[in-house]
Amino acid sequence: MHDAPPTPLAAEAEPLEHGLKQRHLTMLGLGGVIGAGLFVGSGAGVAVAGPGIVLSYLIAGTIAMLVMRMLGEMSAAMPASGSFSVHAERALGRWAGFSIGWLYWFLTVVVLAVEATAAAQIAHGWAPALPQWGWVLVFMLVFTLVNLTAVKNFGEFEFWFAALKVVAIVLFLGLGTLAVLGLLPDTDPVGFTHLTGDGGFLPNGWDGVVSGVLTVIFAFGGLEVVTIAAAETDDPGRAVARAVRSAVVRILFFYVGSMLLIVTLLPWTAQRAGLSPFVAVLDEIGVPHAGQIMEIVVFVALLSALNATLYGSSRMVFSLAERGEAPRGLLKVSAGGVPRRAVLASVAFGFVSVLLNLKWPDSVFLYMLNSVGAVLLFVWALVAVSQLRLRRRIEREAPGMLTLRMWGYPWLTWVTLAAMAGVLVLMLTDEAARPQVLWSAGATAVVLLVSAVRETRERHG
Repeated sequence: MHDAPPTPLAAEAEPLEHGLKQRHLTMLGLGGVIGAGLFVGSGAGVAVAGPGIVLSYLIAGTIAMLVMRMLGEMSAAMPASGSFSVHAERALGRWAGFSIGWLYWFLTVVVLAVEATAAAQIAHGWAPALPQWGWVLVFMLVFTLVNLTAVKNFGEFEFWFAALKVVAIVLFLGLGTLAVLGLLPDTDPVGFTHLTGDGGFLPNGWDGVVSGVLTVIFAFGGLEVVTIAAAETDDPGRAVARAVRSAVVRILFFYVGSMLLIVTLLPWTAQRAGLSPFVAVLDEIGVPHAGQIMEIVVFVALLSALNATLYGSSRMVFSLAERGEAPRGLLKVSAGGVPRRAVLASVAFGFVSVLLNLKWPDSVFLYMLNSVGAVLLFVWALVAVSQLRLRRRIEREAPGMLTLRMWGYPWLTWVTLAAMAGVLVLMLTDEAARPQVLWSAGATAVVLLVSAVRETRERHG
């Protein structure tokens, strides 16, 4: 690719409203990655890894947390609504910012359909008088309006959504710990029977742990939204640094701690893909209406993800427009500092995705879903490469900007990159995951080709 002159480290002030508070960002950092992937999807991980799923979550969660720390370092030093897309442009050139920005936007508008459809399925079960497509329409309209109004409304929605998820996890950890110790009524101490007695801690060996990593790593998607939202706070650098510091260890604790309790309290052979292991545990320890309670929590988690995904996609395409990588018409900002055209553009493509999901879930939409299946890992890899390049440049040109530092630089960044490369290789050897890597690689190649053509035209035009 053609190397443009280095982009200045200092960014221009964003025209967006600075309406998010520290509590919004902190709770977004904590709750952003706690979603249906944990509450429901973890059952598939337990089914393939057994008690070893604890190690799977530890490995996947560590990769995600290291990426979050890298993102935090760059975003604290150089806050921007485009976050990692802006960082990639500064570190590697326009092609990188263009590619990672559009890939992420495509990922989010496809994921919007999954989240809206899943939430609609739950709501339709509660109120079948309204068809599933009607619920999808309701949710999309509601969160479009939320995102079209002042950004503080988005912040408030996410604060309370995330708070409910965090409270649910903390209560689960508390009740589960009491059950393990035999301190709940009519319970005896569990001991380590299920951890070691049903085929051992690694009943499927390390192959099971590896399969578990492939199953659960994408549940950590969403951590990047906090670095995008930081640009709309009064003190972006300090706000994102505090949010990342408070979130990193706690999120890992939530995931690994809840998995450890699940495989301690129940035999792993009782878990099934598609069924929430959280419900099974709550039923086991005698919590009444456990299924209904967890269904409400999952429903809230899906709406929270839908809201945050729409926010992230709109800010990313707005940032691309700011840098001339998307139509300039998307730069229109309301009097309150909201990029309404960017929101509407993201919603429009989100609606298209939803319609494809409802009409052709096993054909057209499945291809779209496969084409973004591994994109998150590509995005994370570019984050790591950007951090390697920018850290050296910041230390040389403006060391005072480094208010939050990546641990063990540069070695830990290289280790994280190697781990992500390993996950991609393992996905290629896995029959179920291979189509996602190949389709995602194809989508990435298309975006890179478009970027190369644009730069060639500009250079010779």
